Amino acid sequence: MITLHHLNNSRSQRVLWLLEELELPYEIKFYSRDPLTMLAPPELKAVHPLGKSPVITDGSTTMAESGAIIEYLLKKYGMGRLRPKDGSNDELRFMYWLHYAEGTLMPPLLLSLIFSVMPKKLPFFIRPVGKLISEGVMSKLVRPSLKVNLDFVENELSKSEWFAGAEFTAADVQMSFPLEAASSRGGVESRPNISRFLKKIHQRPAYMKALQKGGPYSMVG
Repeated sequence: MITLHHLNNSRSQRVLWLLEELELPYEIKFYSRDPLTMLAPPELKAVHPLGKSPVITDGSTTMAESGAIIEYLLKKYGMGRLRPKDGSNDELRFMYWLHYAEGTLMPPLLLSLIFSVMPKKLPFFIRPVGKLISEGVMSKLVRPSLKVNLDFVENELSKSEWFAGAEFTAADVQMSFPLEAASSRGGVESRPNISRFLKKIHQRPAYMKALQKGGPYSMVG
């Protein structure tokens, strides 16, 4: 039996969604973030040494990292579903987006989150300096990087119905989290193709079922 070790408001939501899309039997073990630090609880380290989510266990197998989990589930249980045919051009696109989501798009989104909250975490007397540093990094590095990436994604979504072609695949599942994160910070209002993509995935029955099972998920506006 597959067990999803599910952390609230985390990347594990998209793994839960994938399990629903594949209609696989599974169970959920819930974990909650520390309300002050927003970090995962130490109990997750008993599952995987890094103590992060998502992570699944499947018999004696433990898998972490969203992309690796997706590939594992598709290879073992997918039976050709939710991925393009081997050797096709769409397969190349599928592989690209599967890795682009975390390798390229998420880093500036994480930096945006860090530098937006950093000044509030500093002692009061150095908060103004921290705010100046934070705004400098945001304006010169983070926002330009986000714009380039979101413009790129917007343009790519103008070429096909889904990220890997005309059919919905697990690449769309993988891309959901960073685009939902961008949307929650006001980064997609002027990008109709990304907005349309988010609306489509939010209407999928498996997505809605995963929300019901996974509990509150603040990335969905």
